[in-house]
Amino acid sequence: MSATSPANAPTFVAKTKGGRITDYVDERVGGSGILREFGRKVFPDHWSFMFGEVALYSFVILLLSGTFLTFFFDPSMAETHYTGSYTPLKNVEMSVAYSSSLDISFDVRGGLFMRQVHHWSALLFVASVSVHMLRVFFTGAFRKPREMNWVVGGVLLILSMAAGFTGYSLPDDLLSGNGLRIIDGVIKAIPVVGTYISFFLFGGEFPGTVIIGRLYMLHILLVPALILLMIVMHLFMVVVHKHTQYPGPGRNDGNVVGYPLGPVYAAKAGGFFFIVFGVVALMAGFFTINPIWNYGPYDPSPVSAGTQPDWYIGFVDGALRLMPGVIGSFPLEYVIFGQVLTLNVLLPALVPAGIIFTVLFTYPWIERWITKDNREHHVLDRPRNAPTRTAIGMAGFVWYCVMWAAAGSDLIATHFHVSLNDVTYWLRALFFIGPVIAFVVTKRVALALQRKDREIALHGRETGRIVRLPHGEFIEVHAPLDEYKRYKLVGFESPSPLPAEPNAHGIVDRKEKRRAKLSQLFFEDRVAPATPAELEAAHGHHGGHEAIAAEDSQKTLSR
Repeated sequence: MSATSPANAPTFVAKTKGGRITDYVDERVGGSGILREFGRKVFPDHWSFMFGEVALYSFVILLLSGTFLTFFFDPSMAETHYTGSYTPLKNVEMSVAYSSSLDISFDVRGGLFMRQVHHWSALLFVASVSVHMLRVFFTGAFRKPREMNWVVGGVLLILSMAAGFTGYSLPDDLLSGNGLRIIDGVIKAIPVVGTYISFFLFGGEFPGTVIIGRLYMLHILLVPALILLMIVMHLFMVVVHKHTQYPGPGRNDGNVVGYPLGPVYAAKAGGFFFIVFGVVALMAGFFTINPIWNYGPYDPSPVSAGTQPDWYIGFVDGALRLMPGVIGSFPLEYVIFGQVLTLNVLLPALVPAGIIFTVLFTYPWIERWITKDNREHHVLDRPRNAPTRTAIGMAGFVWYCVMWAAAGSDLIATHFHVSLNDVTYWLRALFFIGPVIAFVVTKRVALALQRKDREIALHGRETGRIVRLPHGEFIEVHAPLDEYKRYKLVGFESPSPLPAEPNAHGIVDRKEKRRAKLSQLFFEDRVAPATPAELEAAHGHHGGHEAIAAEDSQKTLSR
């Protein structure tokens, strides 16, 4: 039996033409129901959540500026002679791709501005995705039920780097050609199949005649489509799982405290989009980036000095620079069954990146296995309250930064007038000891901050005022905290190490023993939050401080 509306049921009739059009569309699309559902979605109000918004807005700017550039760019590697407005390169032989890039820069109205908008927004997109991932990691937002969303974010990070590299290589200038040369060398270092892959990708011996056209198709079609798919998946899971929030009074794993999407958050987000667009436009208008006319067309014979790739690819270049040709008396290049195995190229190009992204994708399940925490988490951690996780994150960040700095080792040597060999030796040492130092220092700092929080929660905030009591004792007056600030200092969990537990057969296997050791590493050094009993005892003990503070406030008011 179907439920139908009576034929004589009253219907709404809009009074304006715009209202009638809107009502017509809504009756066939159901937009009002969608808006009603999403308009009630609550978003927490915290500045760190804006990094994800910056990534989304910079991607929109990339699509808009990239669409403009596609009207004028010709991805052909056919040879031509430049006849444009830039006099120093007049009649120089170059590819059509490089010639069209120069035409965009000098002969298309607004072309250079749009090129730089595109490049700056690409850098901002990768940076905002990276910082957003760091925020998610350090606050524990990757925990159940958001593990798959974390994986989607990791895929987005890789795709953003792929989009940047494919676009960075399109102008076919000397700088981008050298970057492709490095990629060609890494591919050829792969045993057995490397040469075949290189010939297929470049359409023959490097530099070939088709690589720019193929990168162009990847850059404007496949990679943006995948990025858009990942963004849709990410936002869908954000809606399904609800938004995370920072700890505070009234906030728990069963609610979200913030502003609704409409109209408050929608208005703020719209304004923030134009702020991001304006900042990118200002950078594009006032700061030159990637001046391809200074580099000239790509020529395989010269190698430029003082050239670095964009920052997000720099860590691979830095790892290649740090890798020695031999280690002691052991060479790193071997011939096995007629195949050359070039470890001094293959290892630095693949192993560091493989380690970074393997740990990135698997970390939510690693921590879940160590802690045996299978609960849903919607309230975030303060990084100081998860000292081991924060230390691991900082160790990985420092490791990445060392490789990134190594990509500019020649500039460090020339600008500071030091030996390039000394710079390389120091960076090689930091490659191994830097993450260890970062782990130890970060964990100590986090624990010290926890102890400071506990002290403030129990005794109040130091005012720097020394008061003499009637019986002659000198004390420092501590200002009491309000409930909100006190909750922030004590409202967190501090798990203790979980010992090894026997399985269903009563046996403690090796895997469980390893988990117990890692649990001890995670939670052995811990600072427990102040309990309600401790807070009550401390409040009673420092009642005199509060009386002094109240008396001072009354004196101030009486004046």
